[in-house]
Amino acid sequence: MKKFISKFVAIIAILLSGFMISNAQVVIKVRPGPPVVRVRPVTPGPRHIWVDGEYAWRGGTYVYTDGYWAVPPSRRTHWKAGHWKHRRDGWIWIPGRWR
Repeated sequence: MKKFISKFVAIIAILLSGFMISNAQVVIKVRPGPPVVRVRPVTPGPRHIWVDGEYAWRGGTYVYTDGYWAVPPSRRTHWKAGHWKHRRDGWIWIPGRWR
């Protein structure tokens, strides 16, 4: 039983450390320029809303990802777009989210 509990605790610790690393905010000194202008495709349906493109940290740099159409999780939610936030030590990307 002790062996099982110690393995379980170790697995939980590994999972939590991976979660904390993946959610870490990367500070950069110079934020990327404006995103490439894209043509918004036709909406797939009346309930869909446009989710603006975002920046994602990949390969040691921020990469712009295109926007897309999505159905909100509920009728009372809306998409709050991501944005750059300036801090004393540089810039961080605050991802968009449903509110």
